[in-house]
Amino acid sequence: MQNPNLQKKLKLHIANSDDNPILDLLKDLHYADIAELLNDLSLDNSIYILKLLNKDITSDILTELDEDVREKILESFSTKEIAEEIDELNTDDAADIISELPDHKKSEVISQIEDIDHAKDIVDLLRYKEGTAGSLMEKEVVQVNENWANLRCVKEMRAQASKFDIVHTIYVINNDGILKGRLSLKILLTTATDTAIKEVYNPKITSVSINEDVEEVGKIMQKYDLFVVPVIDEIGRLVGQITIDDMVDIIKDEAEKDYQMAAGITEDVEADDDIKALTRARLPWLILGLFGGLASVFIMQGYEEIMQSENMKKLFFFTPLIAAMAGNVGVQSSAIVVQGLANDVIKGSMWSRLLKEISLSIINGLVLALFILIFGFFMNYDFMFSLTISIAMVSVIMIAGIIGTFIPILLHKQGIDPALATGPFITTSNDIFGIYLFFFIAKLILVF
Repeated sequence: MQNPNLQKKLKLHIANSDDNPILDLLKDLHYADIAELLNDLSLDNSIYILKLLNKDITSDILTELDEDVREKILESFSTKEIAEEIDELNTDDAADIISELPDHKKSEVISQIEDIDHAKDIVDLLRYKEGTAGSLMEKEVVQVNENWANLRCVKEMRAQASKFDIVHTIYVINNDGILKGRLSLKILLTTATDTAIKEVYNPKITSVSINEDVEEVGKIMQKYDLFVVPVIDEIGRLVGQITIDDMVDIIKDEAEKDYQMAAGITEDVEADDDIKALTRARLPWLILGLFGGLASVFIMQGYEEIMQSENMKKLFFFTPLIAAMAGNVGVQSSAIVVQGLANDVIKGSMWSRLLKEISLSIINGLVLALFILIFGFFMNYDFMFSLTISIAMVSVIMIAGIIGTFIPILLHKQGIDPALATGPFITTSNDIFGIYLFFFIAKLILVF
């Protein structure tokens, strides 16, 4: 929500210290929209507005702010003020914000959180390794014992639910806290008050381990159409849950990371970051591209005798075409494989995938080679010259397809993000192989 007119009004009222008009302008806005406004305002103006609003909304606004904006705002807050904001948040959001604080400030903030149980839950979450289900989950869950009767279950649920903003589902546990299943609200309302929960709960429930990778959690939630998934510890005890809104944020972050990596950007940066950060993120792959280009120069120098022949030197005019086709095919192949790996749909043996890729490359190469032959006919090129380029085109496409297919798979097997193979790495390597193969085949056929 970009509203320049609203921003102008807010700036004017802040300058005049007109607090009531500011509150009137913001009262009907969602906290995410207010956060978007603050992202575009100056730091002083953002802090002024946050100090003016109630804690029950400012805490939510903080979770929606850009990380760099939130960091600057929290630097201006005392540890007591941060603790007050943390007290209003769910444990997962609270842990995320505290994890961004400097080490010396983390313990100070935690020590000043009034709700001791809330503070303990946050500390527990901070102990989990980043990127695991434990680090993403929230501790706020409604749970009932399988041995309770319906009436007691309702009373206990009321007491628990009063502490939470949203109740996603009702979990059933045993006396040891082991997750047993889930309870339908409809069943609860239509069952006699003296009925034991173990007689009516649904034991079919999908859960994830606290050490499960968040990407795997996302795949599980997608596969089973879950909007919330419980998290259990090593012995099966219920310890929290992950909701779809948190998973959407993870998926968005991963997509942005993969997109930047595919474009040859090594760090997570944004357009408004400083020049130093942008340079550090973009320069490494540009250097790789430079060395790749220099390698191509040396290859072409090795066939310098082509320039001595009036008929053969036209081959040099086709090097950009060969390099471009090699790069395009490689990127297409790697993009499909990376997507398949991300969605866990890469099945079958390596040999069957090799055969499939070679078959696809031959079909695409022959179609494109036909266009080369037609082009050569209209340009009055010698048939053998056009045929040489066509054969080189098919060969280059095959090699580029194979490289684009297997490099991501090999990276994935080594635990490296396969998205690394969809950008400059594939383009540069295929340029080098493509140009070398082009001149090698031309020399074999045309004998120069």
